Amino acid sequence: MLASIGVAEIDALFDEIPAHLKSGSLTALGAGLNEMQVARLMRDCAAQDTPLLNFIGAGAYEHHIPAAVWELTTRGEFYSAYTPYQAEASQGTLQVLYEYQTMMASLTGMDVSNASLYDGASGLAEAMLMAVRAHKTSRRILVPATVSPFYRSTAHSIVKLQDIELVEIPYDRTTGTVDMAALAQHAGSDFAALVIPQPNFFGALEDVDALTNWAHANGGLAIALVNPLSLALLKSAGTWGDCPHPTPLPGGEGTNEPLRGAKTFGADIAVGDGQPLGAPLSSGGPYFGFMCCKQALVRQMPGRIIGRTVDLDGKQGFTLTLQAREQHIRRAKATSNICSNQGLMVTAATIFMSLLGQDGLRRVAAASHQNAQRLAELASGIAGVSVAFNAPTFHETVLQLPKPAAEVLANMANTGILGGYDLSADYPELGNALLVCATETKTEEDLQQFVAALQAAIA
Repeated sequence: MLASIGVAEIDALFDEIPAHLKSGSLTALGAGLNEMQVARLMRDCAAQDTPLLNFIGAGAYEHHIPAAVWELTTRGEFYSAYTPYQAEASQGTLQVLYEYQTMMASLTGMDVSNASLYDGASGLAEAMLMAVRAHKTSRRILVPATVSPFYRSTAHSIVKLQDIELVEIPYDRTTGTVDMAALAQHAGSDFAALVIPQPNFFGALEDVDALTNWAHANGGLAIALVNPLSLALLKSAGTWGDCPHPTPLPGGEGTNEPLRGAKTFGADIAVGDGQPLGAPLSSGGPYFGFMCCKQALVRQMPGRIIGRTVDLDGKQGFTLTLQAREQHIRRAKATSNICSNQGLMVTAATIFMSLLGQDGLRRVAAASHQNAQRLAELASGIAGVSVAFNAPTFHETVLQLPKPAAEVLANMANTGILGGYDLSADYPELGNALLVCATETKTEEDLQQFVAALQAAIA
């Protein structure tokens, strides 16, 4: 091959790389191993993993995933399927995505779902960009401090070079929810959207009706940032509030005409991370983001939308109805630069929701809520420990500790318990604060074990 292209040696193909950037010889690598030796090495490495009792949430949640979910998801028909460019050769993949969209639109109470985004954090950034495009006159987004600090950081990284300003709204120290008095200071100002987390990063439930009404009354869009599993119990984002958007939202590209039906109630856009719907923690991923919106905004939605139709013979078929992506004709005019739809994760979520059904999702959410309430009750019985906020919560809550959370967590980890998330770096004003989570996977014995370890760590 080198002779055919007239090159003397392999290194000549990489001579544009400066010498000081090259790693040199890989001295840390051992000799090559055969298959039996590699299998033995991997078993030995796996044996070092010690099962830990996990009470960390903070955006990634440990839920039971039925065995059938990944047995089906990793079948070759799904596992190797990628972007369904050719509809005639991708009917199975397209139908899965269509079913997923239908489920997510139903869960969020919105008109349309895409299929899908990288994760919840980048999904929030895409919703902000979408809101700015739709609003047209403002490049300011109001973002409560109760939104995940990871999401806020990611969103800032994505939108900051597009002259979009993220304005932080403080939270009430008593409730752990948006400070409505602080929000009122922005009444009458020009902003494109208000982000409404439900539940918020503290696990607290925001007054979503009041926040949605406030956003619409002041001419902005309402972006719902939701945990999808919580919507099995809580009201869907599409039904929040009773104040319609005061002005019709603009139509698609190339038109100045508003779309009919734009004066709708509820949040305008709903986003979040789909990880609770069948994606294992897996050391941080991969997960997937979801995005749903009202019909008036569909032309501003990034990613792809799968549609159902019939052919000339009346047979059902599925197709890519909307695919405003940079790989296609639009290029620089594309709605977004999304290159993958996290299709495998979406497949798992579709199977997960199909298996559990509406009642199953509700039972999982209710059990998670009950366990979190019980955990807070038991933990607050320890001397010096109290619940930080008095607002209702979903499956997380913040505990105030009598000593630094990092020290407490280190001691708990020594007993095989991941005790929660230390809030001191992100919310130093809370002092020794610990965010704890309990899902349906926890038993009464697990909760008692947590409390015993917490008490010992504090002592």
